[in-house]
Amino acid sequence: MLTNTENRIASVILVGLGAGHLTLSIVITHSTVGGWIGRGLWASVPLRPPDDGLRNGLAFWAGPGSFSVPLVLLGILIWHLAGRGITPPAALGWALAAWCLVGGLLLVPSPFLLGSVAGLLIVRAARKAAKPPARPAGETDGGTVAIPAARTGENTAARPTE
Repeated sequence: MLTNTENRIASVILVGLGAGHLTLSIVITHSTVGGWIGRGLWASVPLRPPDDGLRNGLAFWAGPGSFSVPLVLLGILIWHLAGRGITPPAALGWALAAWCLVGGLLLVPSPFLLGSVAGLLIVRAARKAAKPPARPAGETDGGTVAIPAARTGENTAARPTE
């Protein structure tokens, strides 16, 4: 089913963006993150850091406290739902696309815009899943078949099927 493929592609994009962001932030701030482990993790990043603690806060909010972990989790959830044949709602895709578009416009260059692609794939899959299946020509709801008046000579719109 094509909607599953679109959702799977969207999930791979989301997991890739989140995991890539988290990995890159840890690589860039490895000395700060290493200090957390050396001091013990408890309260390594206080809410009101002293002047010299700003680096800890930046490393936290750029890494594990950023959007990266929820983005990976969202990607995994969408992958799981696609495997079950469930399509996420289009509103989720629109929100994701809008958020990533704004982020991509504010932070140039960045892979943020790929999140918009994932969001639009979710929207497309949701719209395809919401379309009713096509009926054969001449068939109507309620088990009736449309019969053209010219063929029967009568002025009836539909007759029950037998």
